[in-house]
Amino acid sequence: MVAEEESNSLQYTPTWVVAVVCFFFVLISLVAERALHHLGKFLKHKQQDALFEALQKLKEELMLLGFISLLLTVFQGLVSEMCIPTYYVSTVLLPCKKHSESKTPEKHFPRDINHRRSLFSTEAASDHCSREGKVPLLSLEALHQLHIFIFVLAVVHVIYCLITMVLGGARIRQWKQWENEIQGHLNDRHVDEHHTSFVQHAQGWRKTAILSWTMSFFKQFHGSVTKSDYTALREGFIREHCPSNPRYNFHDYIMRTLQVDFKKVVGISWYLWLFVVMFLLLNVKGWNTYFWLSFLPVVLLLTVGTKLEHIIIRLAQEMSEMKERGETAQVKPSNEHFWFKNPRIVFFLIHFILFQNAFELAFFFWILCTYGFHSCIMEKLGYIITRLIMGVIVQVLCSYITLPLYVLVTQMGSCFKEGIFKEHIHSTLTTWRSGSRDQGSRRGSSAPNSATKTDRLHKEPYETLQIVEQQPMCTSIQTLQNSG
Repeated sequence: MVAEEESNSLQYTPTWVVAVVCFFFVLISLVAERALHHLGKFLKHKQQDALFEALQKLKEELMLLGFISLLLTVFQGLVSEMCIPTYYVSTVLLPCKKHSESKTPEKHFPRDINHRRSLFSTEAASDHCSREGKVPLLSLEALHQLHIFIFVLAVVHVIYCLITMVLGGARIRQWKQWENEIQGHLNDRHVDEHHTSFVQHAQGWRKTAILSWTMSFFKQFHGSVTKSDYTALREGFIREHCPSNPRYNFHDYIMRTLQVDFKKVVGISWYLWLFVVMFLLLNVKGWNTYFWLSFLPVVLLLTVGTKLEHIIIRLAQEMSEMKERGETAQVKPSNEHFWFKNPRIVFFLIHFILFQNAFELAFFFWILCTYGFHSCIMEKLGYIITRLIMGVIVQVLCSYITLPLYVLVTQMGSCFKEGIFKEHIHSTLTTWRSGSRDQGSRRGSSAPNSATKTDRLHKEPYETLQIVEQQPMCTSIQTLQNSG
């Protein structure tokens, strides 16, 4: 056995084999790196700063995956030599029940047996632990499979988010026609007619909470966003944040905010990695954990969609009450309508929904390719079909209903978002903030108040800044964007 392992080591491998394999790995890596570099230059040339930052976020995720891969490779020997009592690996929280030697193992793990890698053989670690009457904490083969799963999960998550954003963006682009029609009828009764139609949403059931929530639930499936909704919410946003510029292009603004959110949603945050650990922990034989977890994204998605539709209804109710009091009826954006007065909670929920669904798909394809369709981890055929159907439902609902609703309704918070500025203006302001902070730091104690204000402006994200002087700010936005 020792002689066989030595003959397979690098020192006994022909140099041409080592050189050819190394060359192809380096070539593929360089091609991928150059492709990402040119894609970044293309996005910069097209002034797609938000998408460029999303690409940078993707590179960060690749770097993190590379670091995880390095840690797994470097410490695989150390982990495989850690020994624990047999009881903990044979009876506690097993994803599959172990079968006796008399049974044919190929029936349960055909690919696991027939396609073992000699590089990850675990005889040495097993001998080391068996002498102590124990077993390895995690075999080299299991570490390698975990390594592959983490990579597959990250790739599927990025692809899934990209598909969702593209399909959702296509749905939102259909509203461009509404924006053009509104821009052409600013001085007519056209807008007032849509306001009247929007207010009618609140008639008859405005004081019935159960009926209001029920209607919100079903409305997301048919006409989730109507022209009257878009017109009223657009008008409310402009009157609240930019009253001096009634021709402000609201559609372009929400498209920019979608791009800004994409660069955040494409990443895997620390709390999502914690969920991965929890999901792997709960994958116990007989619990059918992943079958029940497949319903979680659907439930959360329907809950978020219902909440967003209910916010539209609440805004319509407020307009109706203003009209009854003889006041000017208009949508009043406010954080009060959102959970815990924080619109960002909706974003975190959508981020988790996308990741959870990507995890379901990644885990399915990883098990399929690693262990085969008949693996015990695959569970029953009915469970598999149900999980796949749930994944498709989440994809459709999130792309065509929830994501467009999120992009529109979350603009009804008390603050505007980073996308209120065009890309080149945002870059200019970011540079100005950084320069101002550097100047404030150089002043030191000679101008402490100025430095403190500059540092505060640098630290606060755009979405937390409220407009105090509406007229000057909106006039500046209009002047900057027209000049751009």
